[in-house]
Amino acid sequence: MSQKQPEQNPQPVQKIWLQYAKRSVARFASHRDFSRVFQRALRRAGVPMAYSSGFHPHPRISFAQAVPTGAASEAEYLQISLSQTVDPEKLVEALNDSLPRDFRVLKAVEAGGGKLQDRIEASNWDCKIPVETDRAALENAVREFLSRDEVLVTRKAKKGERTFDTRKAVMKLEVTSLGLQIMLRHVVPLVRPDDVIRALILIDKDLFELPDVLFDRLCQGPLEKGDKIGDPLASVVA
Repeated sequence: MSQKQPEQNPQPVQKIWLQYAKRSVARFASHRDFSRVFQRALRRAGVPMAYSSGFHPHPRISFAQAVPTGAASEAEYLQISLSQTVDPEKLVEALNDSLPRDFRVLKAVEAGGGKLQDRIEASNWDCKIPVETDRAALENAVREFLSRDEVLVTRKAKKGERTFDTRKAVMKLEVTSLGLQIMLRHVVPLVRPDDVIRALILIDKDLFELPDVLFDRLCQGPLEKGDKIGDPLASVVA
């Protein structure tokens, strides 16, 4: 008796790259939470999704460098694959009508060549710190961090604790009126802004507590001349 073969779905006819934002209380939504919310929005908006093949088909959605839970962002990216062609501008409107107000789709373009993930090489972060923080002590900790060739931190991971160097990823670290701005190169393993904060606390344990810091991703994309971060969708739009 032959084994039943899994269903083979047609290949996508169009792929769309989306930029979206997580704002306000949406920062506390996990990546899994957003994935569920986004799939519901796709269904409500009537988006003609392409599905994977196999015994358990699922909509073809792939995310690029999702922001950590607890952080807000103006520059998250994903790709959706469709079974019919759609107008990207109308897609943005339909999705925003179907999403909670703290999730916003900012841009949609037809996918370019290669992988979206490969266009994202660095990110800029705004870190808001407690107002009572000693600014002089913070500036001293930043100078000390930047003067070192290596600054190791340990973070809990799925398979236990992991120790890695944060210094090699930091392209810029500046004290601002509200806290810190951090530019991070996306290295392996990926260094997050909270890892840099952990490193500063290791240098000066009296600065502040990690849970008191709010993180906002301002942008992420390809590295350009002058250590600037470009728009990963810009060349596609052009």
